[in-house]
Amino acid sequence: MTSGDGMQHAPAFDLERVVCRFTELGAQGARAFTIGAGDWPLRGFVVRVGDAVRGYVNRCPHAGHPLNLLTDRFLTPDGALILCCSHGALFEKSTGYCVAGPCAGRALTPVALEIRYGFVLLADSVDVNALAQAAP
Repeated sequence: MTSGDGMQHAPAFDLERVVCRFTELGAQGARAFTIGAGDWPLRGFVVRVGDAVRGYVNRCPHAGHPLNLLTDRFLTPDGALILCCSHGALFEKSTGYCVAGPCAGRALTPVALEIRYGFVLLADSVDVNALAQAAP
């Protein structure tokens, strides 16, 4: 988009919905995010899957605990699966489906994300308050 001054400008987007820069995820990275304020912000995480990203609420369907004990530690050592550090449940990165552990057959709550201009952000359709308060 070109402005009246002849300069190229990227279209604006809601900065409050920005999760991180895509480059911050590395080849197989994952990262926590918190969006919203008050007693019930949306606590989630983003995981890179190839050239795409997937987002999930940071809450294990087994006991409702956050998946990570250490900051941004959501993956198995080889980066192949999402790991719940509380009870060892394993989830597919691309679907959030639990393949092993106490909640096998259940899934993480997805958070719709998109990549715009090198940034990962919540999709416009995401209702932050509803997702933050949803039961696992």
